Amino acid sequence: MSVPGLWSFQHILMLSVLTGAADGYYFHQWTQCIYSSPDLSDMVYIEGFYFNKYPFVKFNSTVGKFVGFTEFGVRIAENYNNDPGILQQTRAQVDVFCRHNAEVTEAAVYNKTVQPRVKLRSVMPGDDTHPALVMCSVYDFYPERIKVSWYEDGVLVTSDVTSTEELPNGDWLYQIHSELEYTPRAGQQISCVVEHASFSKPMVYHWDPPVPEFELNVELLLAVETAGLMLGITTAAAGFIYYKIRTGL
Repeated sequence: MSVPGLWSFQHILMLSVLTGAADGYYFHQWTQCIYSSPDLSDMVYIEGFYFNKYPFVKFNSTVGKFVGFTEFGVRIAENYNNDPGILQQTRAQVDVFCRHNAEVTEAAVYNKTVQPRVKLRSVMPGDDTHPALVMCSVYDFYPERIKVSWYEDGVLVTSDVTSTEELPNGDWLYQIHSELEYTPRAGQQISCVVEHASFSKPMVYHWDPPVPEFELNVELLLAVETAGLMLGITTAAAGFIYYKIRTGL
């Protein structure tokens, strides 16, 4: 994955008219490398010379020569363009300096991937009259682009979903949080699906929701009734056996 790149290097020189004066003349050289293509084919090298913030000479690799912007700058540009050594060396910077450093940066930073940590948790439990809210939090991933989706019983959910943007941690890593509002019911399967450059395929994380309280009460009632029935059957059987023994039948 490649992102638009820009390097800027400045060399600043201040010449004061009077010793100790706060005001003065400023000269600085500004070198830039600009690109956006993953294969670096659109790399541009720009070198500019400025006096008191105003450019007087610039070189742009797409033009291939120096261009002057003032009377003095025109003379300097003409001298540079007429010097094969300077012109050849400056033209080569797009490869020697820009593309070389961009390749190093792409390999070390932009093309690096870090797998995220994913956590599912309940934000608000639901019941027979109120929806439930579950959050899928994705932490510490790189690069920034990521996709988080929700599925219910294998079907993509497109409504009742709220997500944050990719949030920078401040350490080159990112995090994102997505919430799903759903109505709890028995047997349903809620899944958070994460797609990221660090994964070879989408990763599925299943949410095991707690049993809704109203269903838990029904199950508890059924369990109590079943236990009572079994106890009654057991008591009746024990009484019948005792009766048989006492009567000798």
